[in-house]
Amino acid sequence: MTLRIELSQDPTEEQRAAILAPLRAHNIAKAGPSLYEPVALLVRDDNDAILGGLYGHTFYRWLFIELLAVPEEGRGQGIGSKLMNMVEEFAREKDCVGIWLDTFDFQAPGFYKKLGYTECGEILDYPLGHKRHFFQKRLIE
Repeated sequence: MTLRIELSQDPTEEQRAAILAPLRAHNIAKAGPSLYEPVALLVRDDNDAILGGLYGHTFYRWLFIELLAVPEEGRGQGIGSKLMNMVEEFAREKDCVGIWLDTFDFQAPGFYKKLGYTECGEILDYPLGHKRHFFQKRLIE
C-alpha cells in the first residue's frame, strides 16, 4: 500500500471524522471508552438574551472548560466565581478527577490561581508577545 499526504485548507466534517476514527479506536484500546458530555452555564439578562457564561465538556473523567465569558456589565459581581463553583460542583457530581482549561495572559490567569488552579503549562508568543497558560485543578487525590 502506498500512502500519500494531502493538504486540505478547507477540511470538511467528513474528513475530520475520518481522521478521528482511528484515533478514537486507539484511545479506546489503550484507555477504554469515555463519554463526551457537553455542559453550559448561561448568563442571561432580563430579556433572556445570553450575554456570557461557561461552556465545556467532560471526557475521560476530566472536565475541560472551553469558554468562560462574563459580560462587561456583570464584572466585579462574583459571576465568574459563581460559574466556576457551579461547574466544579457539576464535575464532582460526574465523578471527575479534575478540571482543566487554558487562558491568555491578558485574560484571567490570576483569577484561576485564586480559585485553586495550578499552572501546568504555557506557550510563549501565542499570540505574539503574549502567553497562553494551561491550568488544572484536581478534585480527586
